[in-house]
Amino acid sequence: MGQDDATDRHDAATWSPLDSDGWYAARNATTALRDALILAGLEKDFPYLRAELNAFGHGLVELGRVSPATGERLAELLRLALASGLKRLAESGDETTESREERG
Repeated sequence: MGQDDATDRHDAATWSPLDSDGWYAARNATTALRDALILAGLEKDFPYLRAELNAFGHGLVELGRVSPATGERLAELLRLALASGLKRLAESGDETTESREERG
């Protein structure tokens, strides 16, 4: 084994999270969540929000601890988003039915 072989290998001393797809997935998801929290006015309520990797190299989004008021606000935003999505889904289903009736 020559010296060139040793420099081509990656070991624990040379590994970087920047070489990991998990890191980029976690970072992108954290950025998307951060942007949504800013739009909702909740950016100061998630001080521990960050992207990280676990010991196995799996990307994670760390939300951290939040106050009960922040938890309630987040739950309400999710309920509103789900209700809005279900309403749009029902409306698009009605349009599809109407279009079939017009053709048929």
